[in-house]
Amino acid sequence: MTENLAMHWLDEVKWDGQGLVPAIAQEAATGDVLMFAWMNREALQKTFELQRAVYFSRSRGKLWFKGEESGHVQTVHEIRLDCDADVVLLKVTQLGHEPGIACHTGRHSCFFQKLEAGTAGDGAWRAVDPVLKDPESIYK
Repeated sequence: MTENLAMHWLDEVKWDGQGLVPAIAQEAATGDVLMFAWMNREALQKTFELQRAVYFSRSRGKLWFKGEESGHVQTVHEIRLDCDADVVLLKVTQLGHEPGIACHTGRHSCFFQKLEAGTAGDGAWRAVDPVLKDPESIYK
């Protein structure tokens, strides 16, 4: 099989104008949504090959191997593509701390803020999930 045929599955993804696709990491065991990031073609290919989450950091302009600094690696069990072929879902096991920490704030999930209604009919974001590990001790 030639390299072109072997990578045909990458051609089925609808990449945006910057060559990126949104990626959601979901904990395989619990169904918790852990984080959202971006992937380019190389990141998705490496994720498939290594069975480890690799994203594309837009701020750094390079591949980001999840856990390369923190040790909070994501082992990938499944890679799914949505019906429009423009969003990737990774079913992962979050490693590096028990319970797993996916967020740079030291929380299990990046989705730790909940919109709550105020008494005046307004709303406010409230952190509802605890910090499991001080980020200062994670990133040195």
